[in-house]
Amino acid sequence: SAARKKSFDPLTKELVKLLKELGIPDANLKIDQENIEPAVHGADAIEILFSANKGISPKPLAMVASGGEFSRLMFCIKYVMAAKTAMPTLVLDEIDTGVSGEIAIRLGELMKSMAAHHQLITITHLPQIAARGEAHYFVFKDSSSKKTISNIRQLKDKERVEEIAKMIGGENPSKAALKNAEELI
Repeated sequence: SAARKKSFDPLTKELVKLLKELGIPDANLKIDQENIEPAVHGADAIEILFSANKGISPKPLAMVASGGEFSRLMFCIKYVMAAKTAMPTLVLDEIDTGVSGEIAIRLGELMKSMAAHHQLITITHLPQIAARGEAHYFVFKDSSSKKTISNIRQLKDKERVEEIAKMIGGENPSKAALKNAEELI
């Protein structure tokens, strides 16, 4: 319990710094701790209090965070924890929900830095994120038989450009979308 409490301030500062990098300049975070009867997970009930807006005091995360804010906070927590633990592989399943544009590019850059120390598997629908990967896999469903089966295959260079272009411009991407995909990669 004492060790947990000791980590709250540095963790909060690190998370707020990352949140600012990810487009929440007025992020305010507080970790609230309450003593409880000792149990398997310790003698603390911990809650993250959050505010994205200046002048608004932090409140329970579930009450105040939008989908994009929640996604960014969860990513920041995983980013910080990955640097402090020996996790060889991290899976980020649509951690970029509610994020787009410049923030998606920043998120992709932070993911790329995480991937220098961990195997990072990211499920995304954002071209800015997909373009940062070293390998790109396409997940699809095959309904040609009596039962639908999910499949996965690694995309080659040209296929990767085409798939990212589809993420940008739809099923039949234009030349501009193809060029944009090449530039993102």
